[in-house]
Amino acid sequence: MKKLLFCLCMAFAIWGCTKPEEAPSKFDFSGPRDASLIRGFNYTPAGVAEPRHHIDTWVKYDSTVVEFDLDLAKSLNLNQVRVFLPYAVYTEDKDALPGKLRHFIKACHERNIGVMPVVGSGSWSRDTTKRDQAREWVKFLVDSISSEPGLAMWDAMNEPDYPRLTDQRFESAIYMAQLFHEYDKKTPVTIGWATVDGMIKGADYVDVLQFHDYSPTREKIRENINRAKEFATQANKPFFNGEMGCIARANPYDVTLQEHMDAKVGWYIWELMIVEKGWGTVHGVFYKDGTVRDPSIAAAIMGFFRNRSTNVVSSIPDKEGWITRTSDRANKWLADPQASWEDGLDIAETEANLLEAGELTPMVVPPTQQIATLRAGSEDRAALKELLKKFTKQLDPYKVPQTPRR
Repeated sequence: MKKLLFCLCMAFAIWGCTKPEEAPSKFDFSGPRDASLIRGFNYTPAGVAEPRHHIDTWVKYDSTVVEFDLDLAKSLNLNQVRVFLPYAVYTEDKDALPGKLRHFIKACHERNIGVMPVVGSGSWSRDTTKRDQAREWVKFLVDSISSEPGLAMWDAMNEPDYPRLTDQRFESAIYMAQLFHEYDKKTPVTIGWATVDGMIKGADYVDVLQFHDYSPTREKIRENINRAKEFATQANKPFFNGEMGCIARANPYDVTLQEHMDAKVGWYIWELMIVEKGWGTVHGVFYKDGTVRDPSIAAAIMGFFRNRSTNVVSSIPDKEGWITRTSDRANKWLADPQASWEDGLDIAETEANLLEAGELTPMVVPPTQQIATLRAGSEDRAALKELLKKFTKQLDPYKVPQTPRR
């Protein structure tokens, strides 16, 4: 009995002296926390609308939508999110905001996604007498979420150098960074500079360097990556690209992603969701229902890229005579006033599938979408005739002579 009591006492003594395992420092960017491993996205829910899109992300916060969207991000192995927090959210939704922020960060953390809030600017950017608002805002955020393990970094201001850097905006960005350093000693601070020049100018005031890049050529993308990488090495600080990918700036997602992955540079795409009443016309991967506009973007995020070398194997979509036979069927249907509506739809759908599968047509409005619209509506033979004529004309150049079958 005495021996048992002695063993129990020793066990409790050892247990009591054992320190709980400490969480790794957020300033440790080695190993799995290396900034080059960041695969991030900027986030705005698909259903909010400009000009209040960033504000209503929080004021109209929908946890069900957020969790659905985060599952989409997880499906692409994304591991960081950059999300905007305008000061107006604080003035409109102060009481409810901490709970919303904590839900968001916990939901991200459960999916192994780190969170980088972009705090943005306020009236203090133009009027320094209002800097007390900035201090109050920063303290509120630090008090609300700094203890969350899913909080990865603070982004003190977005693009103070866009469209150009003024002394006033530079000073405001630095002031915000200093406030976060003052109130939160455990979380790294960055500033989302629009350019590498801005990143270099503000380097002394942040823990992590950040630049944005929407360059229209591979050469320019590489030039900016190399400049940022060389400076980061000299400064001995981690760095990443916080925004990239825009079809309207000749900055295709697959091109810029490939360049950053090849260079082993961390990145955040703009943006995860296709925001219909926002940047959705030129940015985004997913619609709100989880479908995509361009599968090549999702493939590129996963590390799969189009072959653009000289060893591309050219496709021959008429190799088995499907284009020739389907075009003939289309012409016969067009010449027959009594031809069946359903037969015409089937022929048109077959042509649409040949066009899309062979990459023989622009996909701004997919041919199969046009067929689906016709099928869902009432019979419209005039519209179907126009589609068959258009599809057949697109397919005809790809006909090849057919070898008679034995």
